[in-house]
Amino acid sequence: MFWIAQLPALQVVYPSDRHETTADRIFLIGTANPQQPVTVNGQVIQRSPAGHFAPSFPLQLGPNQFELRSGNQTLMLTILRKPTQPVLAPGVLFDNLQPSQAIAVSPNEPVCFSAIAVPQAKLKVQIGALQVPLQAQASAPLPSNAAVLIGQNQPDRSAPVQRYEGCTTGLPAGFQGRPQFQIQVGDRRLTQMAQGSVTVWPAQPYRVASVTVPEAIARTGPSTDHSRLTPLPQGTQAQVLAQTGDWLRLAYGGWIRQSEARVNTSAALPRSQVRSARFQNRDRWLEFQVPLTRPVPIRLEQQGNRLNLHLYETTAQTDTIRLTTQPWLQRFRWEQVRPNEVLYQFQFATAQQWGYRVRYDGSTLVLSIRKPPQLSNSRSQPLHGLRIYLDPGHGSAEDLGARGPDGTPEKDVTLTVSKLLRDRLQQLGATVLMSREGDEDIWPQERAAQIQSLEPDVALSLHYNALPDAGDAEGTKGIGTFWYQDQSQDLARSLHDSLVTRLQRPSYGVFWNNLALARPTVAPSVLLELGFMINPQEFEWIVDPQAQTQLAEAIAQGIFDWFHSQPQSLKYTSGSASMAP
Repeated sequence: MFWIAQLPALQVVYPSDRHETTADRIFLIGTANPQQPVTVNGQVIQRSPAGHFAPSFPLQLGPNQFELRSGNQTLMLTILRKPTQPVLAPGVLFDNLQPSQAIAVSPNEPVCFSAIAVPQAKLKVQIGALQVPLQAQASAPLPSNAAVLIGQNQPDRSAPVQRYEGCTTGLPAGFQGRPQFQIQVGDRRLTQMAQGSVTVWPAQPYRVASVTVPEAIARTGPSTDHSRLTPLPQGTQAQVLAQTGDWLRLAYGGWIRQSEARVNTSAALPRSQVRSARFQNRDRWLEFQVPLTRPVPIRLEQQGNRLNLHLYETTAQTDTIRLTTQPWLQRFRWEQVRPNEVLYQFQFATAQQWGYRVRYDGSTLVLSIRKPPQLSNSRSQPLHGLRIYLDPGHGSAEDLGARGPDGTPEKDVTLTVSKLLRDRLQQLGATVLMSREGDEDIWPQERAAQIQSLEPDVALSLHYNALPDAGDAEGTKGIGTFWYQDQSQDLARSLHDSLVTRLQRPSYGVFWNNLALARPTVAPSVLLELGFMINPQEFEWIVDPQAQTQLAEAIAQGIFDWFHSQPQSLKYTSGSASMAP
């Protein structure tokens, strides 16, 4: 009996039919019988030796039709391109009236209004007894953050409509109701109410927010589109200057969700004093304890060999601080940098930092600084004593990750390579902590919480890459690394350069990126993108078993090289270590 290998049928794994995008082009990821040509709208496309393809095609606004043919097989796809900038429906003079949700402000805080409208319109807002003129603002619309991943992050061309804005501080205290927008274009005049309302709080009592969750996510503005600031520990108290929907603007500069705090009124502003402080040894951590009269907002920033702790709404009455004799903590200093801001600065013996965590114990701020890890000098197990967290990206049928042209999910490849890497690291003496051993469904935030709880010496999240719709799937390949905390930057760069050189793979680049698996503070945490699932040529390397083994060995070697490039910050028993063959 002769067995005939079943050749792959024509399939497209991305995008799906009726896919919607704002991109001006789209790639079609799929596969077909390598012995049969594939056409898209009559055009023969290039494919890999295994028959995989990923061509890109331009998109017009509205629906775009694609017909794929291979032998006697046909697939039809409709892709809908939507505009990137606000547009007005035919005959509509203005839209997108702001505020679109309830806002409230303290006295003398500006209240701002905006709308999009046809060019050369005259707009004003009636709010209470006050009229506020709106003026057209010249601005260059920015694309999404993902645009930098394909090198297209320049401002967009001006939109066919204009944004009109105006602000006032002249509103009296009390509920002002919903603002009424008025527009005049030639002899046409229209009025329309905004959805949001405006309230001006009285001068007193003050509104004070107290953080009720373990960490309140502070941001630069009232939405998750805005950048993160240092999370505020549970118990933090701060004056509220304004509210937009569910978001509170605190006096020190950050915004938090109201659902993460309790708001009360007070006759006094939430101010604090600080006097003495001290260091306390705790196993693998050094604690810096700062007793305060009340918990205040904080900001932490890492700058090379320095860790800066800012305390806001705080006045120092300090004469004495009990120091420590840790050899890796080279210098400590503090100062009152502004009338209500105290800065504590920690300078380390080397530029590499190993992690931190912060909490309030009552009204005492406790900053825990991670001590450098210790390495064995064993030649056969040079990573003995190290705890390494490995996270195979994605998992389960609910979280496939990117898919290769034949439908292979990213979750399967990351698990395979992670297990190979785990085995090699264990041979080298490391204790390996895995986020998953099988097809578990674990959210990124749960994995990040695992890192914070397990406190490894380093954390690596292994992934394979894809691109936004406007990217070049056929022309983009290579290793990419992503970091967020400054303590992780050197590890990211070192692993990236090591993998590119050792494996002779292309470099996609090193990125600072606000990713959940890069945000943990207790250890250097890096997310690796080990190649592009959507690139037909690179995909064949990704799924090759021999290449996977070589990749795991290269990552292990990169980890070894990085740890052993930190001699001043690590303690050895004696002698030197080398990576066993």
